[in-house]
Amino acid sequence: MDKKKQNSHYQETGQLNKLIIDFGNTLTKIAVFQKNELIKLQTTDSVNTLLLQELKNSFNLEHAIISSVTTIPDEVINFLQSQFLLIRLNHKTAVPVINLYQTPETLGKDRLAVVVAASRLYPGKNCLVIDAGTCITYDIIDKDKKYFGGGISPGMALRFRALNTFTKRLPLVTHRNFEGLTGTTTEGSIQSGVLNGITFEIDGVIGQYSASFPDLHILITGGDMNFFAKNVKSNIFAVPNLVLIGLNKILEFNVGKL
Repeated sequence: MDKKKQNSHYQETGQLNKLIIDFGNTLTKIAVFQKNELIKLQTTDSVNTLLLQELKNSFNLEHAIISSVTTIPDEVINFLQSQFLLIRLNHKTAVPVINLYQTPETLGKDRLAVVVAASRLYPGKNCLVIDAGTCITYDIIDKDKKYFGGGISPGMALRFRALNTFTKRLPLVTHRNFEGLTGTTTEGSIQSGVLNGITFEIDGVIGQYSASFPDLHILITGGDMNFFAKNVKSNIFAVPNLVLIGLNKILEFNVGKL
């Protein structure tokens, strides 16, 4: 089937499998979607052409999208460009939302992806998306798919590391099982300050946005989402792989343009 017929077939059936790759600073997530269903997910610290060829053959893949915050090896890029109808997500990529961010060229691709995902999961709703990873990002998109921007704050691990790095005697704390308010040891006090501080911050941000956006739906994703989903007072939905869901939607939106 030639490429034009392939795209036409996809638009009619929506069943073509798609390859989604999110290159992070330390790990890369590789996913395969069939329409809106995630049917394969793999996390790796190294991507090579052999792995990509195996996925292409196993799932009959033709379309792909990549998002990256790091340098991708030339051989991987060359392979993707030669073997797939490929989209490299950037600020010029067409997206199914209205991007009102004033510096789109500096906008993190993950932030754009999560609001696209939110608008698909909750169409016609105001949504606040919280991504609790290395950084904590807050992004607001309204019921009319207008994306306004949001905020960026240090994440949990970053705060623990900063207290150790920029002081002389505070230890590096990694345990995240603290409950309550008052730390009775130095380690416990650091846990209380960091974990409760982020929880109070999230509750405060949600409160401020809720005052401006009625019937606000709050989604949280990222590596630390489970801890905060159960500790934040507001009604909040934990949605894993929200970035991948958004990237899949962006690819789907662009298939007819390839």
